[in-house]
This record gives sequence, C-alpha cells and structure tokens, in this order.
Amino acid sequence: MQVNGTNEDKEGRSTVQVNEEVKGQEEVYGYVCLINRVEGNRREVLVDQWPDFRVVLVKPGQQEVLHKKADTLKYVSIFTKDESRLRNILTGTDVHDWKQNFTLSVELQHEPIIKAVAANKGVPNTKTYFCHLMRLQDPSKLTAERLSFQASSVKESHAALINSKWKVGMSELTEPLIRGMIRNFPSCCVLDSEGRPVSCLLTYPSCTMGVMYTLPEYRQKGYAKALSTILAKKLHSEGYPVYCFFEEGNQASYRLLTS
Repeated sequence: MQVNGTNEDKEGRSTVQVNEEVKGQEEVYGYVCLINRVEGNRREVLVDQWPDFRVVLVKPGQQEVLHKKADTLKYVSIFTKDESRLRNILTGTDVHDWKQNFTLSVELQHEPIIKAVAANKGVPNTKTYFCHLMRLQDPSKLTAERLSFQASSVKESHAALINSKWKVGMSELTEPLIRGMIRNFPSCCVLDSEGRPVSCLLTYPSCTMGVMYTLPEYRQKGYAKALSTILAKKLHSEGYPVYCFFEEGNQASYRLLTS
C-alpha cells in the first residue's frame, strides 16, 4: 500500500483527496478531514492503489508508533470495498505491524476477516466495544436554544481533570491524547465559578464527538444536550462530518442524541 492521491493547498501543505464512498465511512473520512486541516494530527493514510482504491487504512504516524507507553492509543481505522483485497494486504504486506499493541476500528461486517488474520498470525484479540454510529442527517434540526449558562472552549489546563473522569482514562498514558484533542480540535464546556469544567465535550482525531462527561452534581441541567448541539453546529459550519458513536445498550446516550 502507499500514500497516494495527495496534492498541496495554497499554503503548501500536503492534502489528501477523498471520494464520495469514503465520505460514507465517517471515521476514515473524519480522519482525512482533520489531517488536511490540522498540522498536529499526525496520521498516515494508506490506499492499495490510486485513484481506483479498494482499501483505505488510517494509522498512527511514525512518532506515535515509537511512543511505547501509549500502545493502547494506537488507533487503526479501516475502510474497504473488497474483503479479499483487505485480507491479502493484511496477510501479505508489512503495512501493519502486528507485533504492536493497537486498537482497530472496523465495520462489524469485516470483523470475521480481522479475527481470522489475527488468529493466523498468533495475535490475541479482544472486542472492547460494540458501538452504533449516529450521524447528523438534517442540520436544520440543530435548533438554537436560549442558554442559562456560558459555553466555553476547553483549555489545556483542564486536561488532567478530564482525563481522570474519562471512562478509558489511564493517568499519564492517556492524558497526552486528551491534551492533543483540546489543543488541535473543536471542543466546548461549561465552567463553574472557579473556572473548572463541570461538563465537557471534545473531538477525537477522527472528528468523532466524544469524551462527554458531566460531574454528577451538575447533571439533569441540560448541559450535555446543549454542548452536543453547540459542537455539532461548529463542526458543521466548518465543513466537518458531524457524527458520534454510542455503545450498545447505552440508552442514556441514545436518548440524549435523539431528543
């Protein structure tokens, strides 16, 4: 596989071109959108051929691969229109280092191939999350509500607190990821009288809205719903895909996102 389909924008930065089929796979498309706009988003986008590609693989850049302490943060995302070609690439090339720990995101229909390849290579694998994807279908439904509070962008100084409340936070291992998300991507939060975030929402490097958290004593005030609307509007106005994931069985998140 190779990095292909790139050109340069007016400022001389390398950009990645995508087609409508990739836009239908939000996670890969989201990575590409942010790679094209944010210099700090160090990801490699690999395709099997150009322009008629059948497989796209987004993986950490070399600097992230060399950072041994954050193995679990090495997210790999795959888009494919041809399962046999995907299998051949994963088994017959060195495009992916199976000796590294990593978190792989793939559509459920391709899970059997990933498991088969991993088993063939003697690599243990665990399904950590089964998530549903929810995308913004109609931007006009992002109604403007009169808020009783002031929403702000999250600051880097909030990273440690947010990381400590994050479901998959692992102290010093995941704080750099949170810090990078705050520094490079859109975010919003509600602050208390001392300037501490009591409710927040960030954007992942894949352009997914996530890391939503509200302190228990501030729940049932409409903060999460309001922040979701604010961030969705911001992402949409800047031309990004607007979507998020919620775990199977998480009815609270589903109700929040559909209300």
